[in-house]
Amino acid sequence: MDLRLTPTTLPLATRPGMAVKPGTAQGGGAVNGFPGEFKAALQSVSQAQNFAATLQKQVQMENPKVSLEETMVAIQKAQIGFQATLHVRNRMVQAYTDIMNMQV
Repeated sequence: MDLRLTPTTLPLATRPGMAVKPGTAQGGGAVNGFPGEFKAALQSVSQAQNFAATLQKQVQMENPKVSLEETMVAIQKAQIGFQATLHVRNRMVQAYTDIMNMQV
């Protein structure tokens, strides 16, 4: 007798390895929607930049516990995140401009 539940019978939040994020509904839909997700993404990019800056300072102070390789990877991750955020911003501004220039 097999008593295992299939993934389709479990709510999204109770599946193994799937935690409920703060600000999301039980069914997986975002409560705050796009603005909440965008704010979380901006905070994530900011944290990555702060972490990279901290590692960079530690390397400059010759902290033996911080490797140069780890610092360079953190800097590159922060730079890629910032570039992605900049592209999203540019696309949003372009979409806003296109909508504002539409004739009604």
